[in-house]
Amino acid sequence: MVSGDASIESAISALRRGAYDFVRKPYEPDEILKRVQNALASRRLEVENRGMSKRLRRSEQWHRYLVHSSPDLIYSLDTEGRFTFVNKAVERILGFTKRELLGKHYSAIIHDEDILGVAQLFNERRTGERSSHGVELRLKRTDDNRLHSPKRFVPVELNAMGMYDNDSAGQRRFIGTYGVVRDIADRKQAEKTIAYQAYHDLLTALPNRALFQDRLAQAMTQAKRNITRLAVMFIDLDKFKFVNDSLGHVAGDKLLQALASRLRSCLREVDTLARMGGDEFVLLLPNINEASDATLIAEKILLALQEKFVIGDHELFASVSIGIVLYPDDASTSENLIKRADIAMYHAKNQGRNNYQLFNYTMDAQASGRLALVRDLRNALERNEFEVHYHPQVDIPSGRIIGLEALLRWKHPAHGLLSPSSFIHLAEETGIIGPIGEWVLRTVCGHAIEWRKAGHPLVRIAVNISPQQIQKPDFADKFLDLLGEYQIDPALIGIEITESTIMKDVEKTVPKLRKLRDMGVEISLDDFGTGYLSLSYLNKLPIHTIKVDQSFIRDIPQNAGHVSIVNAIATMARGLLLRLVIEGVETKTQLDSLVGIGCNEYQGFLFARPLSSEKTIELLRINHAGRRIEDKVAAQA
Repeated sequence: MVSGDASIESAISALRRGAYDFVRKPYEPDEILKRVQNALASRRLEVENRGMSKRLRRSEQWHRYLVHSSPDLIYSLDTEGRFTFVNKAVERILGFTKRELLGKHYSAIIHDEDILGVAQLFNERRTGERSSHGVELRLKRTDDNRLHSPKRFVPVELNAMGMYDNDSAGQRRFIGTYGVVRDIADRKQAEKTIAYQAYHDLLTALPNRALFQDRLAQAMTQAKRNITRLAVMFIDLDKFKFVNDSLGHVAGDKLLQALASRLRSCLREVDTLARMGGDEFVLLLPNINEASDATLIAEKILLALQEKFVIGDHELFASVSIGIVLYPDDASTSENLIKRADIAMYHAKNQGRNNYQLFNYTMDAQASGRLALVRDLRNALERNEFEVHYHPQVDIPSGRIIGLEALLRWKHPAHGLLSPSSFIHLAEETGIIGPIGEWVLRTVCGHAIEWRKAGHPLVRIAVNISPQQIQKPDFADKFLDLLGEYQIDPALIGIEITESTIMKDVEKTVPKLRKLRDMGVEISLDDFGTGYLSLSYLNKLPIHTIKVDQSFIRDIPQNAGHVSIVNAIATMARGLLLRLVIEGVETKTQLDSLVGIGCNEYQGFLFARPLSSEKTIELLRINHAGRRIEDKVAAQA
């Protein structure tokens, strides 16, 4: 029974209503009980109905809140495709008010190219034979709330389901469509960004290696079908490391961006320029007839780069080396096209940079030889194939040897004795120069010790130092530690560095040189006149000796300009109290010209070629050189 006072009161009221009948016609107890039970059941049903109505109202409010607070657009259509319901998200996603869309056909907000697909989707929902799948399409968006004035289109994912009920005959009938529209603009933008980053270089906005290879494959297919040619160019920026080292990576990045822009200005619409990485670019030229079509573009690029680049406060001039390969003449695969264009580019660098070279098959053989040389170079130290030779430096007035330059030689088992010009650049590129440089220093120290113990004449020995060696933070300390290990006076072992080595990082290099100089190590500036050294830096550098590059001596005395340059350098060296050594003297005529200028020291084949350690000792004995340094060492001992 229903508990509570309300239920009891209801039962009593029911009894009172039937009291008259009870007086006129008495009831049996069972009849009275039945009437009470019916009254209670009626009341219970009334209470339950009120509770259910209240719960329904709360549920409707809750569902209405969920629908209108949803970030997705929820809609319903009648059987003709007109909107019968849209939630509040429509205003945020499409810019339309609910009032504007209700009663309108769905085609009013769908991109014209997507209407057919949406119509098919809604027809599928009508049949009810397939489940709902998200369909991506574009909806019109307006920012001024007018259907006829869309400002843009919003990418969305639309779901649709059919609504059905049964008619009076019990037949299932279609009564409309409902579904959800999700704004996927952010997702599409993210996908677009990811796709862009996957196929483009972020610094220059050029295609990257992956996209270039894809376009190259397509171009090769088209060229094969149309029986035409295409060209691939490998483009490398010359001496880019110098810009990074001297001006910093930010300036280097800006130069790469400016270079990419300059290169693009030289190309056709159908061409593809890509950045392979670092300072390397690759160019695809489809639909060309002859090699001259490609060389014309290369010449245009070289000409465009003659104009200076303005990077911040700096004015820079840049050049490139270009290798060109043709399809199908030079290679039949994309891999070989890029590889052989790279080989041709290195050939252009070896020809002095700032030029282009067409690939030929002799270059391929040279490249294979280069790889073999690198392989052999890695094993040369273990196989004890290196030697140190010495080139005398001579005092002109006395004719005595006053110094030696230590020069590395490689006794290659197949190619014979190789000079540094044949392999040092490979050692630097592959990182082998570090161990080789340390071996040279130890060998020179070992020779100096042997000569001293044997009582041979002692002279100062200069060792060439590579940029990779001196760039190490602990170079000066390790150099001095090595001299201490061999118990050698720093005055006996000097170093030679080039202008470009100093200019790679002046702020870090000069303190190391100053530390060595303060300990008595003589520092020579090699190849003077061929680098980027500003004369304003010269008197600030902790150096003792200037060595004039042999390119200025070769044409003396025929080239009056070179005579004047050497004369100016000699005058400057005297004013700065620096020693001056002239390299590359090969004839008596050249020597006489240097004497007339006032030069006192030289180095060259006129006196002697670089000699082995044994032959150097014999020459020193004959020449009776180096006694002043020998006396100094003996006194210190």
